[in-house]
Amino acid sequence: MSASRSEVTVRILRLGNGGGASLPAYASEGAAGADLAAALQTPLTLKPGERALVPTGLAVELPDGFEMQIRPRSGLAARHGVTVLNSPGTVDSDYRGEVKVLLINLGAEAVTISDGERIAQAVIAPVTRAEFRLVDALSGSVRGEGGFGSTGRK
Repeated sequence: MSASRSEVTVRILRLGNGGGASLPAYASEGAAGADLAAALQTPLTLKPGERALVPTGLAVELPDGFEMQIRPRSGLAARHGVTVLNSPGTVDSDYRGEVKVLLINLGAEAVTISDGERIAQAVIAPVTRAEFRLVDALSGSVRGEGGFGSTGRK
């Protein structure tokens, strides 16, 4: 039995700032993330430790109640050490500017990003907003105030 998936419409505006500006695309039927490509007039080289805000040449209009999460592409990270620095990045439903991807090269070699190269994945996700309420005390739990590493390694 396969689970049904829901679909939403994301309106996209292709910007005229150069480069390929290809639409996000799912690489397979079961893919959760749609690939985002770089829209560059000239190739961009990231030296080890360098970061850059890479344009996609696209602006989006997300439905109210949804966000676009920008996540690393696993192949780019595994092969070259290039990842999304603020992962996952968030594009809010009321943002109308260009979607850009903050890449960082954590690898040992320089990496060149070319126009049209797939640089990240976009996952469209529902947003839950919280009501933050100040209280005088919190309820107890087994873990209590144990923080980083408090539950052990195994």
